[in-house]
Amino acid sequence: MSEGTTNLSLAETVLKRVDVGIFVLNKNFEVQLWNNFMAHHSGHLAEEMLGKNLFDIFPELPKPWFTKKVNTVFMLNNFSFVSWENRPYLFRFAHNRPITGGADHMYQNCMLMPVNNENGKPESVCVVMFDVTDTAIATNLLKEAMEKIADISNRDGLTGIYNRRYLESRLESEFDRTRRYGGTFSMVLFDLDFFKKVNDTYGHLAGDKVLVEVAQRISNQLRASDIVGRYGGEEFALILPETPIEGAQVFGDRLREMIELEPVIYDNTTIPITVSMGATEYSADLASYDKLILQSDVALYASKAGGRNRLTCYSPELESIAASGAKH
Repeated sequence: MSEGTTNLSLAETVLKRVDVGIFVLNKNFEVQLWNNFMAHHSGHLAEEMLGKNLFDIFPELPKPWFTKKVNTVFMLNNFSFVSWENRPYLFRFAHNRPITGGADHMYQNCMLMPVNNENGKPESVCVVMFDVTDTAIATNLLKEAMEKIADISNRDGLTGIYNRRYLESRLESEFDRTRRYGGTFSMVLFDLDFFKKVNDTYGHLAGDKVLVEVAQRISNQLRASDIVGRYGGEEFALILPETPIEGAQVFGDRLREMIELEPVIYDNTTIPITVSMGATEYSADLASYDKLILQSDVALYASKAGGRNRLTCYSPELESIAASGAKH
């Protein structure tokens, strides 16, 4: 047996046994080679595939994308790579991992390389497909864990809604977005009236129950784009994107009335609750998002000074009321 024959036999053995997918296409996308990995996972033997158009056998393949990818290799006579993070798979093959991993298909990295003739011109493209399901599962699980940790760090420990740090971060983002692209949004700051009396009369566990209940009721009324958070103590804040002050007033009053009409029940005791609110709207002449917080706080103070259980919209005239209160 000659050395050339031995090398060919060795190459065929490796090609059959290697645990990666290998197939070769000509310029008409006709299959010229189809190894055992591809046969096992696709259910199509090499005898069925050789000489056949790949897309005729697998019409579900992303034809426009893959055609462009292969043609680019022919044109540039250079390698090309596709990561599972950009395109999870070329062929939707099954895998043998536990279903607890959360993957319903084999994740694949693909390498495309030109196969040149004696003149150095590409006459075929070899596609090498790697099963990277384990890597993808581990990466996705890590990503999910990091996202959960990040979300927990943004949440108030008692109520489960967002905390003050995250609220201010989102408020700053909304402020910058609106300043850059236009539009408007509103902010509503509110707190529970006479909350200290609730704690003193019914106990701190009852007070905690009230905070959790109010947070849940408000969350249930929000749009997907709205943000609610606990600003501190018994104080809450709402960020309402693409909402003018008129809309914030209508929505805030609806929330206020809902809270007033549904007392909190704790340990067979009915605890009446009301809230005072202050609302303000983005203005292009504001220097920073902090001014919105200050304006909401001024309007909230006016609601408390006016008898509580009401919503007040900010206006510059309210500054004098807040200043007067501060002196006292």
